[in-house]
Amino acid sequence: MNGPTTYLGHGTAAERWERARLFFDAKEYATAARVLEPLAQEAPEQLAPRLLLARAYYHSAQLSRAEAELRAVLERWPVEDYAQLMLGRTLERLGRAAEARPHLRMASAMAGDLPEQGPE
Repeated sequence: MNGPTTYLGHGTAAERWERARLFFDAKEYATAARVLEPLAQEAPEQLAPRLLLARAYYHSAQLSRAEAELRAVLERWPVEDYAQLMLGRTLERLGRAAEARPHLRMASAMAGDLPEQGPE
């Protein structure tokens, strides 16, 4: 018997989404990820659960999983600037700063945070 965690997967998708958000907001990131994993698999076309899953992985130091989820998000939504930023930050945390730089630059450019040009 799984004990107290058996309720995590019960309910409608909307109820599980709300449960995941509650765990995330309570900084119970690993538990939020456990709720979000099946939601993301059930509805891969939904961006919000996938981004929250990546964030939950990131905050619970499951960085390889965060990287994989963010790469999957960017494959489907290449113009998702927040995913670019998160991937860059994840790669930095993994000690891969050179690999992170293009993602961070892309996120800045997409968000309109371009470096100021001097007078010409």
